[in-house]
Amino acid sequence: MIPFLSIIALGFFLGMRHATDADHVVAVTTIVSRERSVRSAALIGVLWGLGHTITIFLVGSLIILFGIIIPPRLGLTMELSVGLMLILLGILNLSGMMRWITQNIAPGHSHSRGTTVHTHTPQDSSEKAEASLSWLDRTFGRVGLYQVLRPLAVGIVHGLAGSAAVALLVLTTIRVPIWAMVYLLVFGLGTVAGMMLITAAIAVPFTFSETRFARMNHILATASGIVSLVFGLFIVYEMGFVNGLFTRHPMWTPR
Repeated sequence: MIPFLSIIALGFFLGMRHATDADHVVAVTTIVSRERSVRSAALIGVLWGLGHTITIFLVGSLIILFGIIIPPRLGLTMELSVGLMLILLGILNLSGMMRWITQNIAPGHSHSRGTTVHTHTPQDSSEKAEASLSWLDRTFGRVGLYQVLRPLAVGIVHGLAGSAAVALLVLTTIRVPIWAMVYLLVFGLGTVAGMMLITAAIAVPFTFSETRFARMNHILATASGIVSLVFGLFIVYEMGFVNGLFTRHPMWTPR
C-alpha cells in the first residue's frame, strides 16, 4: 500500500509537471493574454485542466482496459491537431477576433461603440442580489460561455495528443487496471492544479500592464499570438513532414 501511495503522489506531481509542457504554456498564454483578472485566468487554467483530464482518462482507460494500439498515422494526426489549434489561437489573437468575441459574446452585456451599457430594473436588482449568493453564477456569468468552452476544448485537444504516452507509462508501472485508472485521475488533478497556478502567474504581467502600460500590454498580447502561430507551424511541419504524416511511411512514438 505504501509503494502504491507513493506512486499516486508521484502521479500528482508529474501531472503538475506535465502542465508546464511548452505547447500547453503557449496555448494558455495566448488565451490569458486577453483576460483582465488573475481570477479569470486561474479559472481558465482549471477549465483547460478539466478538458485535458477528460481526454486523458477516457482514452487512457481504453488503452489500459482493452490494450488498444494507436496506429502511427492516427497518433501523428492527434499531435498535428495541437499544432493546428495553436495556429488558430494565434490568428484569432493577432487579428483581434479573440478580444472582439470576449467583449461581444458575453451574458448580460450590450455594447455600443465599445462601451458596455447596463439596464437595471427593480426586479433585475432583486434577481442579481439573489444570484450574488452563488459563487458559480458570479464566476461563470462574468467569464461567459465562449470563455468557458474555449479553454475546455483546448485542453481536450491537448489531452488527446498526450493520452497514449501517459497510459503506456502507467501500464509499465501499475499492472492492476483499476488502480491504473485511479492514477490517471490523480495525474489529471495534478495537471489541473499545475495549470491553475501557471495561468494565474501568466496573467499577472498582463493585468498589471493593462492599466499602467497600455503599449507594453499590447506588445505582450501580440507577442503571445506570434509565438502561438510560429509554434503551431513548427508542430505541423514536424508531424507532417519530419515524422511523415503526409508521406507513405509515418513514424510516431508516443511522448
